[in-house]
Amino acid sequence: MGRMASNRFNTGPGPSQRQLRVGELIRRTLSDVLLRGDVHDPDLNRHSITVGEVRTSPDLKVATAYVLPLGGHGAEEALAALRRNTRELRHLVAKDMSLKYAPNLRFVLDETFDRMDDTRRMFADERVRRDIEAGDEAGEEDRDEGADLARDARDKGQDGPDDDRR
Repeated sequence: MGRMASNRFNTGPGPSQRQLRVGELIRRTLSDVLLRGDVHDPDLNRHSITVGEVRTSPDLKVATAYVLPLGGHGAEEALAALRRNTRELRHLVAKDMSLKYAPNLRFVLDETFDRMDDTRRMFADERVRRDIEAGDEAGEEDRDEGADLARDARDKGQDGPDDDRR
């Protein structure tokens, strides 16, 4: 019985398969609800909102949706409209799903695109590019040096560092 209890929730560093599966189902359902304009709020229906990801708690009772209006314009207004209509959105999402409990929805602005832009800018920086190229050359030199050592050892009839013959 103790074994069963220890496996009840994922104790690893990331979400369980069930959390990922339910999160994706909620994301698709929420996207469809927002696309169809099922919520009776003109402020919310005015925005075209992208649901990038939904993360669920281990007990699946809380779902955090990472959202962003198309183009990123009016993000705060869209987030406020989503939060105002959380109860109706929860009802509409739960109606289309077959979960035991309807998860409480939380909405957060998705900053993934901002982080991708920052990463692109960082890799475009000349100093970073020089460091990457220098690292690649050093890696090639290390590989060449290892190959030379293995070849010399083989020529002398000794086992090289990569040789597994025993």
